[in-house]
Amino acid sequence: MTAPTEPSKKVLFGIAGLDDILGGGLTRDRLYLLEGEPGTGKTTIALQFLLEGAKAGEAGLYITLSETKQELCDNAAAHGWNLDEQITIFELAPPESLFEEGQQQSLLYTSDLELGESTRAILQAVEARKPARIVLDSLSEIRLLAGSSLRYRRQILALKHYFAGQGATVLMLDDLTADVLDKSVHSVAQGVIRLEEMAPEYGAERRRLRVAKYRGQRYSGGYHDFTIATGGVQVFPRLISLEHKTGFARTKLASGVGELDALLGGGIEQGSSTLILGPAGTGKSLLAIQYVLAAIARGEKAAMFVFDEELGILFERTRQMGIDLEALRDQGRLFVAQVDAAELSPGEFAHQVRACVDTYAVKTVVIDSLNGYQAAMPQENALILHIHELLQYLNRQGAATFLTIAQHGLVGDMAAPVDITYLADTVVLLRYFEARGQVRRAISVVKKRTGTHEDTIREYRIGSSGLTIGAPLTGFQGVLRGVPVFVGQERDLDLLPSEGAS
Repeated sequence: MTAPTEPSKKVLFGIAGLDDILGGGLTRDRLYLLEGEPGTGKTTIALQFLLEGAKAGEAGLYITLSETKQELCDNAAAHGWNLDEQITIFELAPPESLFEEGQQQSLLYTSDLELGESTRAILQAVEARKPARIVLDSLSEIRLLAGSSLRYRRQILALKHYFAGQGATVLMLDDLTADVLDKSVHSVAQGVIRLEEMAPEYGAERRRLRVAKYRGQRYSGGYHDFTIATGGVQVFPRLISLEHKTGFARTKLASGVGELDALLGGGIEQGSSTLILGPAGTGKSLLAIQYVLAAIARGEKAAMFVFDEELGILFERTRQMGIDLEALRDQGRLFVAQVDAAELSPGEFAHQVRACVDTYAVKTVVIDSLNGYQAAMPQENALILHIHELLQYLNRQGAATFLTIAQHGLVGDMAAPVDITYLADTVVLLRYFEARGQVRRAISVVKKRTGTHEDTIREYRIGSSGLTIGAPLTGFQGVLRGVPVFVGQERDLDLLPSEGAS
């Protein structure tokens, strides 16, 4: 006869990101606090906690003092869950009891019931069902019944010791509506998880969580973004690049355009980041796409995360140059994602990038552009930290990353909305300039950590066949200012590609 397996020392929420943040879940047979204002997702997380226990064969008990059983079941049904078959819901004072003779004195029965009666009802429910997991929703009702902080704390302590004797892992919910400053349960609980909701000036609401306390357990600190969608809560742990080191050979990656490779000292190094700066329309996306095509030609997979341009327009304009990105996507060689900055949190975006790299072994990543990324995170300091961790992670996975930023203005002095030039390993600068009465484009490399590069400025054109780069512009000064001075000889003008060049 096979010996029964011992229960795990950890209790899982069934939410992969949250269990990861908690270092593998909750310590068994302890009491925990899940707090947050109404609408932050406490009930959904609590139901997932009990449903995960049901999968493991552990009995679950949901004790509700605020919502009715029918409301809980209806909310669960919206996520595709059938609670009746998996967990027990106990209403401390069912709605029908309000009309019993002993309850006729007031419809506000939670204010009139004695705390002792409520506690006895909870204990009887636990004794009858012997659950391994318990959810108590919510502490605000118990706090109101207690009347004072001292009585409230003593009541929570008594419940804690009772539940421990029953061998149950307890999750207490607090909606912070009674007394936000009362931290009595914080000192009693083994761990505290805080949920928050923020409403930006435009776009969907953003939710995040933080583990405020967890005794005797290492956990991932700081704020972590999460979302509530059909099927439950999904948590996106804050990306920590140091946890994802890999070994790889730092080879040079060619673009397929000889002049561009010469400008970059032979190519871009694997496991490095490249920032492409320039005003609107200078071809930043096309330059990044050149490396996408080169990666696919090598038999690798690539990914593009597009913030600003609608994918249909992107596919159409590149198709006119003989580049069929849509076909490459359909063949599974290119992963393309349209990113809506108003709907996606930075944590969720970083999770998408990481999942793409891990799942499809992508080695070339394009983020177009950081202007859209900044719209998702208006706090500049936080944006820089997010980008730093994301770039470090991608570098450590051996991926070549290309980021674009649209600078303000067209010619002359220009500025980027956020300065991350010090984070990128390579910085490529694109500029408009005027020559022969025409608006032209110039490209130069102003920084390259991983090797040498040309210090010249070259002209380039965007034509029907894509990108064409000319010889160094040795006969001009002030190209980067937009209105250069011709200081060379007449033959130097022939270095400029003709209008029909391809």
